[in-house]
Amino acid sequence: MKAERVSLTHAYVLHQHAWRETSRVVEIWSREHGRMGLVARGVRRPRSPFRSLLQPFAPLLMSWTQRGELGNLTGLEASAIPAALQGRPLMAGFYLNELLLRLLPRQDAHPGLYDHYAAAVQGLVTGSTAAVLRVFEKHLLAAMGYGLVLTHAASGDVPVEPEERYRYDMDSGPTSVSDRPTSGLLISGRALLALHHEALDDADDLKAVKRLLRAALERHLDGRGLKTSGVMRAMAKGA
Repeated sequence: MKAERVSLTHAYVLHQHAWRETSRVVEIWSREHGRMGLVARGVRRPRSPFRSLLQPFAPLLMSWTQRGELGNLTGLEASAIPAALQGRPLMAGFYLNELLLRLLPRQDAHPGLYDHYAAAVQGLVTGSTAAVLRVFEKHLLAAMGYGLVLTHAASGDVPVEPEERYRYDMDSGPTSVSDRPTSGLLISGRALLALHHEALDDADDLKAVKRLLRAALERHLDGRGLKTSGVMRAMAKGA
């Protein structure tokens, strides 16, 4: 089978681990090709030109050859200054990476979601960590084909009202509490609209949409929790 050659394209490093004596297997998130697994040969040698560049949250340009499941990294250069993340924002960045690794298959491109990821990484530098995560989670679910219904009630084409209370069913969307729904997560219309408009400035709204998004994501994690979520909860308790 002839190897496919991919010229320099925008990408981020999601994860990497040692492979053989001098190499690494690198999981990347590419704008045009989706999540890929690449072998970076010789990158663990002290004089490797790629060694210092293969860092998380650094906008990169990568090229590789592909034959089979894993490709071979052939070119690498920085395309911008890496995001300077520390503490909770750094762990939040690893949380984004873990979501992509767990929920997206390899070689499934999502250019729009890639752009949202790049914006989220930069947002973690200066913005509200929690709000940045919630907005990205919303876009991730939409890219997977499980976008949340946020502006209209499930029972017909009735707009969500800010003052109304709803029960959110993951299969159908929000239903007004006044309609006496029997199940679903309780949430205000204001919080649903805040998530839709990505204006998560209110602490109560932020907590509400966190519960909603967590419930939505858990449906696709096969009962296995995220390691980074546990670390962030521990960090919050110790703060």
